[in-house]
Amino acid sequence: MNSLGVDSSASVGIAEKICGFLMLVPSSMGQAMSAYVAQADGAGKRRRAFQALCYGIAIGVVSGVGMAMLSLFGGYQLSMLFTTDAQVAYGASQYLDAYAVDCFLTAFLFCLIGYATGLGHTMFVLLQGLLGAFCVRIPVSLFMSREVPPSLFHIGLATPASSLIQILSFLLFFLWLRRAKADSSRLSGSV
Repeated sequence: MNSLGVDSSASVGIAEKICGFLMLVPSSMGQAMSAYVAQADGAGKRRRAFQALCYGIAIGVVSGVGMAMLSLFGGYQLSMLFTTDAQVAYGASQYLDAYAVDCFLTAFLFCLIGYATGLGHTMFVLLQGLLGAFCVRIPVSLFMSREVPPSLFHIGLATPASSLIQILSFLLFFLWLRRAKADSSRLSGSV
């Protein structure tokens, strides 16, 4: 972002401060999810842990609707809380428009991260985080920053793109776990 100039860099800095606020509920749900799932799993209540995941996602989506609307329709006004420069606030609002999509995706992603962490799959959580950051978010940001002229909206799309890939990786991981468990049960039943 620094290569695009001071205004763009300031715009993204302001937008990221606002995003931190917008992500409070999904982030909190993900953290609570990991503790709750670990307790439920430790008590042998896997079904209860999965129900918590579903409820957490539902709460996150409801919150995400409000946060997405705030980001889409109030991004400029929120940005003006941090700057008096209209150009910087406009750039921040463009970035927030793209980020509004992520308000929905993080409802899923943060709960999935908490769920997997609670079940003890921390290595996979680390790997999918690295995948999202280094294989999606950074390359998409770099690619979009080379547009002429660069658009903070398009650069901002790197975040929801990363979240989407991370969600898909979780779904594939959980399908693989389910298949491995079924194969293990079948093998132990035949012995």
